[in-house]
Formats: sequence, structure tokens, C-alpha cells
Amino acid sequence: MESTYYRRGFGLKSAIEGQLTADYASAVVEALRANGHTLTAGPFTFRLAREFGFCYGVDRAVDYAYEARAKFPERRIFLVGEIIHNPHVNDKLRAMGVTILGHDPDRSFDFSAIKADDVVILPAFGVTIRDFERLRELGCVLVDTTCGSVLNVWKRVESYARDGFTAVIHGKHWHEETKATASQVNRHAGGKYLVVLDMAEAQPVLDFIRSGGSDAEADELAHRFQKATSPGFDFRTDLVRVGIANQTTMLSSESLGIAAAFGQALTDRHGAEHVAEHFRSFDTICSATQERQDAVEALLAEPLDIMLVVGGYNSSNTCHLAELAESRGARTFHIEDAACVEVESGAIRYQPVGKKAEQRGEQWLRGVRVIGITAGASTPNNKIGETLARVCESAGAGGALAVAARGGTLS
Repeated sequence: MESTYYRRGFGLKSAIEGQLTADYASAVVEALRANGHTLTAGPFTFRLAREFGFCYGVDRAVDYAYEARAKFPERRIFLVGEIIHNPHVNDKLRAMGVTILGHDPDRSFDFSAIKADDVVILPAFGVTIRDFERLRELGCVLVDTTCGSVLNVWKRVESYARDGFTAVIHGKHWHEETKATASQVNRHAGGKYLVVLDMAEAQPVLDFIRSGGSDAEADELAHRFQKATSPGFDFRTDLVRVGIANQTTMLSSESLGIAAAFGQALTDRHGAEHVAEHFRSFDTICSATQERQDAVEALLAEPLDIMLVVGGYNSSNTCHLAELAESRGARTFHIEDAACVEVESGAIRYQPVGKKAEQRGEQWLRGVRVIGITAGASTPNNKIGETLARVCESAGAGGALAVAARGGTLS
């Protein structure tokens, strides 16, 4: 009897390796790695972060999606949302005949088109418990690419709910990963969660914990967090015992700061001798996210003229790399891909930190010689290489990068 659930791939790595290399590899990135992550081409010296781009979890998710197509060449394949937050990777899957199911973040996915003999890929972010149950009821084949780091957070949140602690999750309540994580409290009757975006959003909750809060203040918080709490959440009773977790791609320093702030608020409320009865916390930032953030810190230890961050605008970990670089004083441009570098006009289209729309920067390369570059965990290497080529082309040194990548010189 055919299995209907796969989480360990299909053993078809050799069958898809050539296609993966053709779709995502970059000779420029390999040259940078081989040359100590530094390459001079034309007027520019490019310095690449030591950790960047595809992480293990993303590699695994993309591999499994490609393997699923190879394993089931004649079957319809659906993907629940985006496999990762990179438009080019998702477009590659569409070109392979994978149907990506979009949805309104405030509504459930529409699975009405899926039949029992179809294949459904679960993304690296995971899916909610309810969506998983709905798919299992359909009897379709499931290919589960949920990242192991996300699964670790799920286990933590589930343990909080089991022990009667409310899961306070540092994350974006509308993000697929956070929705899936928050749903883990449903494994236990009475499980509760609260999602806070940042320290500013957490502050009124912290104040409420310290003071005990009035009914009016509880009602105000309930209205403010109505999309970020479990059904029936009561601020008067559901913050007595709190366990901290986070979306794996958030800014590590802020996650740790929020955890410490909740610990202090509960200490102030219940006393240091009783805080262990009311507060639990574990660092659930994934190692790849931490490594990429640390690599940006290290890169900025030496002078740069500008910092380029390449990756999807809806990629949380990419946005936080840009935020980190800018917070350290670097002139930072978060771009989605090489097309954002406008060769003819000499301008750049980028998403400023904290914004949700592109802006256009003129003469952004004036006086620039040393360029730092990194990429989010969902950005393939070829998009990094293409970006650097466009930068050189903008300076009239279009062939310089290719020559440098081959070990030659051209200025």
C-alpha cells in the first residue's frame, strides 16, 4: 500500500542535482567563497558575509519539492502557500507544474480542488494543526518539508500548553510560521497564546502584568490583540503563567530582550522566589538565522560604503538582516533581486527598513568602492551573483565580475 505521508524525502537527490545546480548555483558566489569572501571587480570590492543565503532547512524544503515532482511525474501537485519566501524559487516550482495555493491570511486555505490521488507539499514554515488534519482527511499524499527548527519551537509551545502556561510568541501574527506555531496550543484543552511583534507592542502587556490591570485595561488589550491571541483569551487570567517562544526568523537580540522583559515583569508581580512557577523561556531562534545575523555583525566590523541585502520583501529573516545592518550605521539597501539595480538609469529600487513599499534611490553608487553583501536564508546563490553583475554593469564595468570570478583581473 502506498504511503501517504513523507517527511524524509524520496532518495532522489542524484536525479534532481543537475536541475538544482542549473536553477540556483552561481560561479560568482563560488569565486567569492574561494577568495576569502572578497572579490575586486572594476571599481568595486565586494565583501560577502561568511554565512548567507540558503540554510539547511530551505535546502531541504526545495530538494523535497523537486524530488516530489520527480517521484510523481504524472500526478497533480499542490503547495500550501509558498515553499519559502522567495519569488524566484516559487516561480520555478510553478514552471514545474506545481499549483501554489494562495489565501487570505484571515481565512483558511481552500482545499476544495484537492483529490485523494493528488500530492500536497507542506512548506518550510509548516501548516496549522487544523490544515494538517483537513489534508489528512482528504487522503492525499503529503510531502512535509517543515523545517526542523520550526518543529523544535512547536514542541516548546506544545509543552507550555500541556503544563498550563500561555505561549507568548515573538513574531508576526499573520506569518505562516507563527500561525502554525500558535496552533500547537490546541493539542491541549485550554491552551492559550499571545503574539507580540516587538518590544513596543509588548510594553502595554508588561505593564498590565506588573500592575494586575483593570477590567477596562484588559478589554482594551483584548481589542488591540484580537488577531494575535487564541480564542477567548483573557488578559486577567491568561498571563499568570507565561512561556516564551518566537518565530525562528526574528531578530535574535529583540527576542532575547522580550524574554528578559517578561521574566522581569513576572518577577515584579510574583516575587523572585516564585517566578519559576510563573515564567519559562528558551531561546528558539534557529541556528541559521543566528549565524546570518552574526555574520552581518562581523562584516560590519570593517568599513563599508554600502550594504546590499538580497531577498524577498516578505522574507522575515531577510528583513531582519537589513534592519540589523542599518541599526549598526550601514547605508543599507534591501533589494528583492538583480532587476532592482537599474543599469540604464543608474538608480536602485529597494525596500527601506520598516517599510512595505519600494522606494527609488538615485546616484546610489556615487563614491562607493567597498560593498558588503548578504542574503536571506531563502535567497538562492544565483540571485546574489546576478546582483553583483548588475552593480558592475551600472558602473560601466559589465565584464569585470566574470573575469574576476575566473581568477583574472579587469578594472
